[in-house]
Amino acid sequence: MKSDKVWMDGELVPYEQATVHILTPTLHYGPGVFEGIRAYETPRGAGVFRLREHLKRFLDSIHILGIRDYPYSVEDLRQAVHQVIKANGFTGCYIRPLMYLKGPMGLDMDKSMPATAVIAWEWGPYLGQEALERGANLMVSSFTRLHPNISMTKAKITGNYVNSMLVKTLALRSGYDEAVILDPQGFVAECTGENIFMVRRGTVFTPPLSNALEGITRDAVLTLAREMGYPVEETPITRDLLYVADEVFMTGTAAEIVPVRSVDTRVIGEGRRGPVTHALQQAFYETVRGEGKFSEQWLDIVA
Repeated sequence: MKSDKVWMDGELVPYEQATVHILTPTLHYGPGVFEGIRAYETPRGAGVFRLREHLKRFLDSIHILGIRDYPYSVEDLRQAVHQVIKANGFTGCYIRPLMYLKGPMGLDMDKSMPATAVIAWEWGPYLGQEALERGANLMVSSFTRLHPNISMTKAKITGNYVNSMLVKTLALRSGYDEAVILDPQGFVAECTGENIFMVRRGTVFTPPLSNALEGITRDAVLTLAREMGYPVEETPITRDLLYVADEVFMTGTAAEIVPVRSVDTRVIGEGRRGPVTHALQQAFYETVRGEGKFSEQWLDIVA
């Protein structure tokens, strides 16, 4: 996960020198914001998938957190991403913009100043190549997704992801690959770093955005599914509906599109990647490699 250069507030810094002080407020209290973005190798060079949408969500998260006077625009950050990819010579990579706070210790964010880093590294499929083909085994977690009045759940705030780490660690220790998180009302919300979909009787279902992060890969899959002629519904889903689905799959920047072969030891469908999931995977990879209908619209080529 190493790279040569990291962008830190306008400077390309050697990887080993890209550090922050131990008293950085974000380290102690969690008021930071991040994004996850991928660039893919295409015939025209590295193509960053939906870069502007990711950076807009990054700025929205900073605004939701309540940070004032943030100095960078979408275009500023876009140029920073391009610089990092070129400086490291990547043709495909994972990109992590991070806003963190610098300043005195304490809980008053107005006494801190925002700082920004953009990091990139080469990173394969988050759940592994095998999971993309054979599927992942999921459990439904005993932890609940954060209530929307406990934290700002529409923002990618670093501290929110303690919830995901608790869920993910428990799932791995229990012998599963990932976990489903239910919302405070008991409906399926999402996974630890992915949105979740199910297919039943030819229709693609996913939870509404009222209880899930507004995933950019999620949106792309909804667009591709409609383009391919699949009926799509955004509707509340109960955990037992997942058990009787014909297919279940997860989507996310790091994970991409991953089929699910079991939930709580219940085999989903035939226990392997289903035809709808496979078709959506193929359409997605055609797109990110510069060969799909939406490639021109969704890829930001690093020249």
